[in-house]
Amino acid sequence: MASSLSSALTGLKAHQDWIDLIGNNLANSNTSGYKSGSARFSDNFNQTLRYASGPGAGLGGVNPVQVGSGVRLSDIGRNFQQGALSSTGRPLDVALDGQGFFMLSNGTRAMFTRVGTFGLDGARNLVDQRTGFKVLNRAGAPLQVDTEAAFAPTPTSRVAIAGNLPAEVTGPIAEIMTGTTGLVHGTTANVAGTNTGPFAIPVGQTWTMNVIVSGGASQQVNIPGAVGGVSAATVAAAIDALDGVTGTVNGSGQVVVGTERTGESASIKVVPGALGLDLAGALGLSTTLVQGSQSPVTTATLLNDLPGRVTPYQDGDTIRIVGVDADGTPLNTVFTYGAANDGTSVNDFINFLDTLFVNSTVALDTQGRIKVTADTPGESDLALSISDSSSSIGKTQWQTYALATTQQGTKADQVTTTAEVYDAAGLAHAITLDFVRQADGSWTATPTIAANEGSIISGPINDIRFANDGTPLGLSGLNTDVTVQFAGSNTTQTFRLDMGSSASFVGITQYGSAGDLVVRETDGNAAGVLDTIAVNGDGSLIGTYSNGKTRSLGEIGIATFANPDGLNQVSDTAYTISANSGPANLSAGGVGKAGRVVGGSLEGSNVDTAEQFVHLIEAQRGFQANSRVISAQDEVLRDLVNLV
Repeated sequence: MASSLSSALTGLKAHQDWIDLIGNNLANSNTSGYKSGSARFSDNFNQTLRYASGPGAGLGGVNPVQVGSGVRLSDIGRNFQQGALSSTGRPLDVALDGQGFFMLSNGTRAMFTRVGTFGLDGARNLVDQRTGFKVLNRAGAPLQVDTEAAFAPTPTSRVAIAGNLPAEVTGPIAEIMTGTTGLVHGTTANVAGTNTGPFAIPVGQTWTMNVIVSGGASQQVNIPGAVGGVSAATVAAAIDALDGVTGTVNGSGQVVVGTERTGESASIKVVPGALGLDLAGALGLSTTLVQGSQSPVTTATLLNDLPGRVTPYQDGDTIRIVGVDADGTPLNTVFTYGAANDGTSVNDFINFLDTLFVNSTVALDTQGRIKVTADTPGESDLALSISDSSSSIGKTQWQTYALATTQQGTKADQVTTTAEVYDAAGLAHAITLDFVRQADGSWTATPTIAANEGSIISGPINDIRFANDGTPLGLSGLNTDVTVQFAGSNTTQTFRLDMGSSASFVGITQYGSAGDLVVRETDGNAAGVLDTIAVNGDGSLIGTYSNGKTRSLGEIGIATFANPDGLNQVSDTAYTISANSGPANLSAGGVGKAGRVVGGSLEGSNVDTAEQFVHLIEAQRGFQANSRVISAQDEVLRDLVNLV
C-alpha cells in the first residue's frame, strides 16, 4: 500500500515539474531569442516480486514480476529551432539566421546568446544593452568600435569610363556652296553669206529680209539702193542695229549674221524678202534655222562665251562680288573686266574668287558649277553673290549660276564626359574628357580642367581605334596617363584613364548607336566622418562615411558547438559552456555551421503557444490522475483501520 502512495507522489511531483516548465515557456513566449524546453520522463523500476525462469522438465518458462515505484523527470530538452526574425530598425540589433551564438563577456567568463540587442557604451565598446556585457570578436576579445577616426583622403589614381562612341560619321565636315547651274563654253548661232559686196541694189528700190533671233519676234532689215551698189559694211551695220543680232563682215568680204547670245538656246533664222527685192538672196544667206552650241568650259573660255551672258563685257566693266568667308570675314569687291585688268576668261574669274576667299577654296566642279569649300571643317556662314555693276555695259544673268549651300558644315563628332578627381588633400576637381573623331576615323581624348582649378600637363590621348565589331584596338599600346597640376599644389598628380581592353566590350565601344560615355568607376576620395554603421552577413561592422566610402570597423564573432543542447542555461537568455557541449568554435557569420548575421533584426521566441496549452492540459490531467490514486489509497487504508 505504501508503494502506491509513493508512486502517486512521484507522479504529482513530475507533473508539477512539467507544469512549471510549461509555465516558463509561456512566460517567455515573447522573449527574444528564447528557446523552449520540453519535459522527458522515465519510470522507476526498483522492486522485483519474482524473477523470470526458463522452461524446464515438463514446465514452461515464467516471466519476471516487477512493480514500478513511480516516475521521474529524466531530462528537459531544449528546442533550438530557428525563431522568426523581426525588423527593429536599429542597425546594431542583430540576429542569426541559422546555427550559432553571439559571444559575450562579463569580465570573468564567456557567455553565449542568440539575442543581439547590441549598442555602444561610453568607451565605444560594443555591448549587450540588457546586461552591459561586452561583445566579443572572432578572436574572442572585446570588440571596440572607433567612431571618431576620420576617413583619410586619397588621391585619384584611376578613372574607368565606359559607353559608346558613334560609328556613324557625321563630322568633321566642311561647308560647301555650289552653283545651281554649271558654266559652259557657248558659241553663237551664225549664218554667213556666200556673196561679197558691193551689192547691186538699184536706186529707188529697197531690198529687205527678216531675222528671227532665238524664237523671238521677226525683225526686218531694209537696205535702199545706191549708185554703184551697197557695200557689205553698210549692210552689216544695218543688221547689227537689230536687237540681239550681230552683223559683221568676215575676212572674205561676206556678211555674217549672228546672235549676241551664246549656247544651245541661241538660234537665228533669216527669212527672205519679197520676190525681186530679196536682200537675203543678194547676200547669199541660208534661210535654214541655225543654233548655237555649248561644251565644257576650258581655260580659254571667256566670260563673254557664257550662255548666261546677255550683253558682251567691255574693258573696264565691273562684276560685283559680295559674300562671307568661312571664318566670317565679310567680302565686298569688284572684278574688273579686261586683259589689262583682272582678266577676261572664266579661269581668270575663278582664280580671282579663290584668292578673295582666304579661308575657302573656289573652283569649278566636274559639271562646271562654281564650288566654294571651306578649308576648315565645322559650322560656317559661307555666302557668295555675283552681279553686274549698274555702270557696266556687259550683262550676264548671274542668277542662273546662283550658289546655294549643298553641304552644311559640322564640327567633328564629339562625345564628352566629366570625371570627379580627388587631389592629395581630398579636394574634388572636375576633369572634362572630350573624345573627338579625327579625319582618319580614329578618336582623340583631350582632358581639360577649369583654369582656376589647375592645368593639364600631359597631352591628348591619340589614335584610339576600333575593330569592325565595335571593340577597341591596341589600347594596351597607348599612354593613357593624365597628369594634372592642381592649383595651389607644387607637385603634379597622375591618374590612368581606363577605357577597357582590346577586343573587349567592358569599356568603350564603337557601335551604330548614339554617343554616350559615363564614368564607370573611380578611386580616390575626400576626407569623411562616420555617418552610419551597419552589420554585414558575416558579422562585420561596416561604417559608411560622409564621403560615400565604407570600411570595416570590427567583426562580431560567431560561436558554434558540437552539442549546443549541452550548454548550461543562465539568466538573460544566455548560456555557458558545459562538460558536454564541447568547446566553442569561433568563425565569421555564414562560415561552416555558423548562420548568417542579419542586421537591424532580432530573433523571436520559438515557443509554440498552442502546443504549450495542449501540454498544459496533459500535465493537469496527469496530476489529477495521480491525486486520485492517493485518494483511493486513503479510502483503502481507512477501510482497513475500520476492520478493528
